[in-house]
Amino acid sequence: MNGKESPAMGQLLGLLEARYAMRVLWALKDGHGQTFRLLQDSVGGITPNTLNTRIKELREAGLLTHVNEGYCLTPVGAELVKRLGDLPPFAAKWATGLSKLVK
Repeated sequence: MNGKESPAMGQLLGLLEARYAMRVLWALKDGHGQTFRLLQDSVGGITPNTLNTRIKELREAGLLTHVNEGYCLTPVGAELVKRLGDLPPFAAKWATGLSKLVK
């Protein structure tokens, strides 16, 4: 963490930087619970051990919970994913600009 980041921002970025953490959150963005197996399929390429670790970390952080239907976002997790919702249009714009640079 550099001097310009708050401790809270450093903690959040540290959590989200973990491999597949953002993909797990993104896979649950529709608000429907997913079983472990469905979540694993939704994320794609994640091993059961890694998924278990991410689920544990995200649950401890208060972003993920388990209900009868499976894993789902908590209200705080849903708010975070909503804020990350600006990423898809940005990513498309960025990729277009990047492709122009590569030519």
